[in-house]
Amino acid sequence: MKNQEVTIKSIGYATHDVLHIVVEKPDGMNFESGQATEIFINESGWENEGRPFTFVSLPEDQDLEFMIKTYPSRKGVTNKLRSLEAGDHLIINEVFGAIAYKGEGTFIAGGAGVTPFISIIRNLKAQNKLGDNKLIFANKTKDDIILKNEFRELLGNNFINILSQETVEGVEHGHITEKFLKNCGLAYDKHFYICGPPPMMEAVEKQLSNLNVKKGQIVKEEF
Repeated sequence: MKNQEVTIKSIGYATHDVLHIVVEKPDGMNFESGQATEIFINESGWENEGRPFTFVSLPEDQDLEFMIKTYPSRKGVTNKLRSLEAGDHLIINEVFGAIAYKGEGTFIAGGAGVTPFISIIRNLKAQNKLGDNKLIFANKTKDDIILKNEFRELLGNNFINILSQETVEGVEHGHITEKFLKNCGLAYDKHFYICGPPPMMEAVEKQLSNLNVKKGQIVKEEF
């Protein structure tokens, strides 16, 4: 399915800089939790500026839902999205993505890198299969944590936060390290799902390798 025009049904903020956009779902559109699509703004001058964004809705939902981090200081697509309203139009391209649920384990996300995991975790909840899956979520400040309340409700103590630029009581401060991972009570023989800024992913993969996690256990986007 390529170049489908869709209408924005609602648009608002999930955090101070993350947009929550709901659009109509084209007939016959199918995707798996964790996958993404390329989105274009259907306005003159923007129709060739596509960017990849992950579905956070469930595959069976009637609408498509996205959480999109914006950068107000940059004159790009995400900043332009901030000016849109319900009734405006986007163009959605084909579905892609290698992140898919392969079994119980640990999700490790940095910032907006959590988006592929939202649909997966919601889908597991819908199937009553959350099990002992954990989510380690790294952000700069507590205000950057996307869907904090929902994740806490779904995962309880298996929702683990770490903040690099703010000290909050009861929350780890700093960056993800090998020592931090050791203190999280992880099962190193299970799957690890990683998504975030490339330097963070590179560092986490090295840390997991040092903890004897094999490459075949790691699920990430392929470029």
